[in-house]
Amino acid sequence: MKATIWHNPECGTSRKTLAILQETPGVEVTVVEYLKAPPSADKLAQLYRDAGITPQQGLRRRGTDAEERGLPEADDATVLAAMAEQPRLIERPLVETDKGVRLCRPQEKVREIL
Repeated sequence: MKATIWHNPECGTSRKTLAILQETPGVEVTVVEYLKAPPSADKLAQLYRDAGITPQQGLRRRGTDAEERGLPEADDATVLAAMAEQPRLIERPLVETDKGVRLCRPQEKVREIL
């Protein structure tokens, strides 16, 4: 099985999720450090749609200016554009496999798509 993780190595939850992926037999992991290589607004829209959540639910509020910018109440296109421009606004980690996408908070949520 192939798995892609949008990863921030400074985030403990992201590191723990990556460890679960790496320790699971038969999983080939692709790591995307999204702060260095941010996903496009279209890719984010697809990830959130496949995860069954809204862009607002995928918005990182802690440690960002999301609240001040009014992003929690903004429309999807505005939130997605802001995330693509400023990837720190993306809550992490996102994991995509053939079985679906999860925002892995807590990290155990990744097991749902393995």
